[in-house]
Amino acid sequence: MIKRLAGCIRAYKKQSILGPVFGIFEVVLEVVIPFLMAWMIDRGISTGDMDYILRLGIVLIVCALLAMVFGILSGRMTAVAASGFAKNVRRDIYFNVQNFSFANIDKYSTSGLVTRMTTDVTNLQNAYMMILRIAVRAPAMIIFSLIMAFGINVKLSLVFLAALPVLAASLLVVINKSHPIFERVFKIYDRLNRVVQENVRGIRVVKSFVREEHEVKKFGHVSEDIYKDFSKAEKILAFNAPAMQFCMYACIIIISWLAAKMIVGETGMTTGQLMSLFSYCIQSLMSLMLLSMVFVMITISRASAERIVETLDEKSSLTNCENPVMDVPDGSLSFENVTFSYGPGHGKPALRDISLSIKSGQTVGIIGGTGSAKSTLVQLIPRLYDVKKGQVLVGGRDVREYDIEALRDSVAVVLQKNVLFSGTIKDNLRWGNPDASDEELIHVSKLAQADDFVRTFPDGYDTYIEQGGSNVSGGQKQRLCIARALLKKPKILILDDSTSAVDTKTDALIRKAFREEIPDTTKIIIAQRISSVEDADLIVVMDSGKVNGIGTHEELLETNEIYKEVYASQQKGGDGNDAA
Repeated sequence: MIKRLAGCIRAYKKQSILGPVFGIFEVVLEVVIPFLMAWMIDRGISTGDMDYILRLGIVLIVCALLAMVFGILSGRMTAVAASGFAKNVRRDIYFNVQNFSFANIDKYSTSGLVTRMTTDVTNLQNAYMMILRIAVRAPAMIIFSLIMAFGINVKLSLVFLAALPVLAASLLVVINKSHPIFERVFKIYDRLNRVVQENVRGIRVVKSFVREEHEVKKFGHVSEDIYKDFSKAEKILAFNAPAMQFCMYACIIIISWLAAKMIVGETGMTTGQLMSLFSYCIQSLMSLMLLSMVFVMITISRASAERIVETLDEKSSLTNCENPVMDVPDGSLSFENVTFSYGPGHGKPALRDISLSIKSGQTVGIIGGTGSAKSTLVQLIPRLYDVKKGQVLVGGRDVREYDIEALRDSVAVVLQKNVLFSGTIKDNLRWGNPDASDEELIHVSKLAQADDFVRTFPDGYDTYIEQGGSNVSGGQKQRLCIARALLKKPKILILDDSTSAVDTKTDALIRKAFREEIPDTTKIIIAQRISSVEDADLIVVMDSGKVNGIGTHEELLETNEIYKEVYASQQKGGDGNDAA
């Protein structure tokens, strides 16, 4: 884990080295100061030698100023290193997530990934900064203080060593008791983020059903769980400070008692030496206390580090084969005995024994009830998921033989949940082709019946789209997404219920434009309305993950009961949405 995270330091190695180095220089000067003060007391103040006091005073001021400078430099370097380290960790997580397959994304909740990139990375950043600043400085301070103390008086210095095992034992108990609680807390953070995300995303539903109080209570329950666990962990950690203070004051009392006997007995102990021993005692034990804080922070961040490394080490379940095919010859499709399940191992299949052939350039409609796996079927074509059994062929080859980017460049999908990004309409359309000219944008917009409403906006194609497309209607959003997909000039175009928010006239115009303008593109239309697919070359009826019927509109009206029922219900109630 440490080796994996160390790889994220990269360009900040210089600061990560200089920070501790400046910190050690600071420690050396801070340790020298009590020694010089002992000289000042014993050789200057006791004898009344003002010249000696002034000379040594100047040296003390210079040492103090240098210590301050080195402390500032150390703090700056460690802050830059820790911030850069956190930046690199976030970047690596984000880029790795971009390579995740849908199966990988299903493994990690959105709220979990958000927690990893925010709270967990912040904990890791704080821990790294404390490691560079304190975990190097504190041991150095302890070592140098002990060396100086032993140089003054070996017997009294043994008091420090006696305190170390007590402090180490108490610290070990605290860490072992608190770490499991912090692991649990960060999982609850995932729940907290999920509650907030659901509430913000579904705020219209919450307000429509007057469920604000319910959502507040739900958030309160999760917050209460975090509060209880954090309180429990902090109570355990709170034992650390009293243990440290007890040892520190006990050492001071013992040293005072022993040193007083030595001074009174005139056994070679001076007042200046006693004062410097007190300074070294406080410095070393305070450093131990700071070191315990580092261990506490490491304990907190350890759970975060494990979650981050888990995300960084996660590899996409979809990979290219050796020597992948880089060109998709045409839009022909074939499903051969395809079985697929979302769950790991032998979960319940979402698709079972699907066999289906589609010629290049055909228009294929797919209808079926909710949960009949219509969307699952088409997600196998651009290899968003891999089949468990059987194979999916595009252009006569198994999709697993193609380079993933080459395959997906040849397949355009307009999903049920249409997504527009913040930016202008041009920016959103050019997701389909970054190099597209304005004329090409207008052409595909006309095919998708989007040009007319875009031109009604004051800024036309330069109109700014808010995040998620919140300033355009559902139908407008769908038409822009269709135009974006057409800009890819795909060999296969998949419309996954992506005309549900447009009226039947506009829907018919879009399909007419497809027939006339892109006849060589294979078009797969998943729809709720039979009117959207009745003129297709082939219609597939799905039911419970199986193909229930295949044929033209007229053939299915004669032979397929499900199709007849849906057709009859929509004829009675207009173009209802009962089918899906």
